[in-house]
Amino acid sequence: QLQLVESGGGLVQPGGSLRLSCAAAGFNLDIYAIGWFRQAPGKEREGVSCISRVGNIIVYSESVKGRFTISRDNAKNTVYLQMNSLKPEDTAVYYCAAAFLGRCVLSDAGFPSWGQGTQVTVSS
Repeated sequence: QLQLVESGGGLVQPGGSLRLSCAAAGFNLDIYAIGWFRQAPGKEREGVSCISRVGNIIVYSESVKGRFTISRDNAKNTVYLQMNSLKPEDTAVYYCAAAFLGRCVLSDAGFPSWGQGTQVTVSS
């Protein structure tokens, strides 16, 4: 059974950094496009970044471009989201999602498989 597990969230001060991990269990990640999404309280879920199966296509939302970096290590069956220069408005639950042979798009409709999420809180 396909399972995604996010980790690495926590509390960080503005300007700080966190690295989120999305580990896959039960399947080989290298045939899936992976997206990171987030949902803040009272807001709709939004796409943050995605990476294609071999990592040659990467997309970022305008709100995180230049601050976040997505990467994947297919040998470790893991995708990462390095988040730098964090702002209070980055506070949200972050989810990773997988699309079998899918395209790299920042739309949750394109990703049928989801992890449980990890909380990121940016506050002084």
